[in-house]
Parts: sequence; structure tokens; C-alpha cells
Amino acid sequence: MKAVVLCSGLATRMGGTIKPLIKVAGREIIYRTLKILQDNGVDEFIIIANKINKNALTKFLEENGFKFKIVVNEQPERGSGYSFYLSKDFVNGRFVLIMGDHIFEEDFIRNALKLDGLICDCDSKFVNVEEATKVLVKNGRVTDIGKHLNNFTCIDTGFFILTKDIFTIAEKLIKEKKVVELSEIIKEAKVNVNTLNGYFWMDIDTPEDVKRAKKIIVRKSVKKGEDGFISRHLNRKISPLISEKLIDRIDPIHATIMSFLVGILSSLVVFYSIPLSGIIYQISSILDGVDGEIARAAMKTSKTGGWLDSTLDRYVDFLFLTCLAVNSLVNYEWILALFAIFGSFMISYTTERYRAEFKESFYKRHRPVVFGKRDERIFLIMLFCLLSPWVDIFYLFVVIAIVTNLRVVESILRVILLKR
Repeated sequence: MKAVVLCSGLATRMGGTIKPLIKVAGREIIYRTLKILQDNGVDEFIIIANKINKNALTKFLEENGFKFKIVVNEQPERGSGYSFYLSKDFVNGRFVLIMGDHIFEEDFIRNALKLDGLICDCDSKFVNVEEATKVLVKNGRVTDIGKHLNNFTCIDTGFFILTKDIFTIAEKLIKEKKVVELSEIIKEAKVNVNTLNGYFWMDIDTPEDVKRAKKIIVRKSVKKGEDGFISRHLNRKISPLISEKLIDRIDPIHATIMSFLVGILSSLVVFYSIPLSGIIYQISSILDGVDGEIARAAMKTSKTGGWLDSTLDRYVDFLFLTCLAVNSLVNYEWILALFAIFGSFMISYTTERYRAEFKESFYKRHRPVVFGKRDERIFLIMLFCLLSPWVDIFYLFVVIAIVTNLRVVESILRVILLKR
């Protein structure tokens, strides 16, 4: 299956910048759409470019390994319909048509590829309806389309699944008029309409759109389902704000190292101020979510990155509890420290072993009653550290030792009883 990507506009509202190559949340607009399409079965892209952006687009697409053909529109002033018409000799059968300045979430594209015609949205949560292209639908087909419509059925998302038959109508209009917009071809052809409602998609037209899209993408990248109570109600309220500021400046690996170094710092501060060390430890827990958010939002996830993040987390946890024990415990109290450290490690070990054996997250099937996830343990440790002038740290190790090992026992029983 092929996809036609219209990139021949002059981007006057963006100061002449090559819009498809603008980075939104750490990734170029065109990369986002092409990569998702490629992962879902589209094997070649027909890029309709102009004389100004053709070299930059060619270089970018080559560097990122896309299979493509550049078709240069020598007359972009003739409208988007003319740009589309130039692709007629390079497609056959069923093909995708998209705009080079639109962003779509993966679920939207995956579902859209199962449909046909113009894909519309009746529940546009992420676009300004006044600025959007509206569609009037009758008997399942386009009867009118444009930004001017007061009476309309849904919003045009800029995503089409078409067949080559449409070029007959496009050619007719091209011969009749000098300037032809894509909307005229779609209206004349009475294209079939299907709807996908409520998914994230945006037309990136202005610098404000870039900022808004980045914020939405980062928010949607927050991991759901596996976070503990503290992550859901505290950490993930803060970490996306940090991710927004950093996503265009650093890669996920840099965020991983940053969180690791802050965690190491918290361990060393134990010998200077236990309350302060607890606060820094909690900050490292908040930062621990940034690398994953950046990776997912910028489409830079990797198994290596996830593995490294998990490994460094274990070092931070071990070092912090060890430093706290060295600074605060004596004699037999060390036995409790060992059980606390062991229990902390076993929670992570059992969930990762579950993932390896059953090929799914432990938390997809199980909802443990006993708390003890890393974010919850760190928050509890911070509270004890803040109270350390009045409450002996020994009691922290008592609580951690009991809670973590109870959590592991509960996990074992759940898996045995449910046989998974």
C-alpha cells in the first residue's frame, strides 16, 4: 500500500519554515506520521514537494530509511488539488492521502487504515473548530466541505483512503480551472465519509499549534496502568511539566542519567542531612518518569533504554538504603536493613520475571492489595526521613522490611492461585 503526502505548501504562517520538518515533541511532523504508517503496512511514500523544500525532504527521508519518491510541484500556487493530481502516475489501487503538516496518534491511523474515503471526526477535542475544515455529509458522502460552513456534520481530519478513480474527477477540474483545492475534488467526487471520534490529531499551522501539540503529546505519553499510587497522584502531575521543557533538548538516555545522578546525590546527602536526602530521593523518583515520557512522546523507545533505566534504579535504591543504614543503624538492626533491601529488590524481580515468563505486565492481570511499588516506597522513605529528628530511622526499616516482603508473598499467592 502506498501513501501520498502533500508537502508543497509554502508555510506562510510559519515564516516559510519547512513545516513537515518542524519538530513537535522531539520528532519531526512528517516522521511521526510516516513511521506509524510504515509500521502498519504502508510500504512506499509519494511525497509532493516544492522546489524549495525538495532537497531537505529528500535528505531527511533518506537518513531515516523511508522508501519514497519525490514529485516536485513546480506550481504550488495552483492549489492543493493540483498537488494531489501530480501523484496520479505513482499510485494504484487503494492508497492513503495525508497532509504533510498533520499529526495523528497511532490508534487513529491504525483504525483509519481499516476504513475508506474521508476520515472525519464528530468529537474534535484537540482542534479549533472555527479554524477547521468542516464537512456536510448526506447519505454517507460529502455534499459540501470547507472552513466557511455554518451547517456541518463533522470535521475533516486530513486523512483519506482513496482509489485511483478519483483522479478522473481531479483531471476534469484541473482542465477547467487554474487553481484547484483538494476540497473541491473531494466535494465533486462525493467521497465516502467514515468517522473516528475523539482521537488526537492536529493540523500544525502556527507556532502556537506546535506548543499545544507538544503539550498534548507529552501528556498522552504518561504511562498508565502500571504506576503506583504516588506516581498517579503526585509524580505524574509534575514529570510531564519537566518533560515538556526538555523533550526538544535531550534524548531519553540523558534523562535516565539525570535521574540516576540525582538518586546518587540523595544517597550521599544522607551523611549530611537525612531530611534533605529524603527530599532529593523523592525528586529522583519524579525525574525517573521523564525518560519514559520523552521516549514515548518522541517515538524513541527502545528495549535497551528500558533495561538501563530499570538497572540504574536498582543501584540507586540499594545505595540509598545502604547509606541510610550505615548512618543510622547499629548491631542487630542491620538484619532488618538486609530484609528491607532484599524485599525492595524482590518486588522488582518478581514483576520482571512475570513479564519474561508470561509476556505481559504483572499489573495487567493483578491488582495487589499491599502497597510497595518503587514510587510508593520512595515516598514512604521520604516521610520517615523528614520525621527523622523525632522518629528513629530503625522503624523505617521495620516498615519497609514487612511491607515489601508481604507484597512479594501476595504476588506469589496471586500467581499460584490464578495459575498466571
